[in-house]
Parts: sequence; C-alpha cells; structure tokens
Amino acid sequence: MSSFFDALKSLKHSGPVPLACPSCGSVRIRQRGTLSGWLLPPVYSCQQCGYLGSLVVELEEIKDENKKEEHE
Repeated sequence: MSSFFDALKSLKHSGPVPLACPSCGSVRIRQRGTLSGWLLPPVYSCQQCGYLGSLVVELEEIKDENKKEEHE
C-alpha cells in the first residue's frame, strides 16, 4: 500500500508535462475552447499539421544512467 502512496506523491509534485501532437510530433499544440478541460474533455489543436482532437502525447525526460556512471 505504501508504494501506491509513493506513486501519488510523485504525481502530485511533478511539474507540467510538455505535450506533442500524435499526428506529426510537433510541440506546437494548444488547448482549444473556454470550456475545454473544465466542463468538457480537453480538445487540442496542432498549429503545424492542423490536428484537432482530445488525444495528445505527453513527453517525459529520459534519465540516462550511463551518463551518471561516466561522470563518477
């Protein structure tokens, strides 16, 4: 049960995650509409390819363990 609470703590303290378009991979994606994400599910639009939808890709930083070992 403690691992569940640890997972919740890590989610709570993580910052905003960059979003990418699932169609072209661009990070030039914006949330549309005034009610989007509050009353209705969020709708995103890509400024590069014109994608419009509620599915986006969340980008995460990959921590390279090999770099840590090289510096030590």
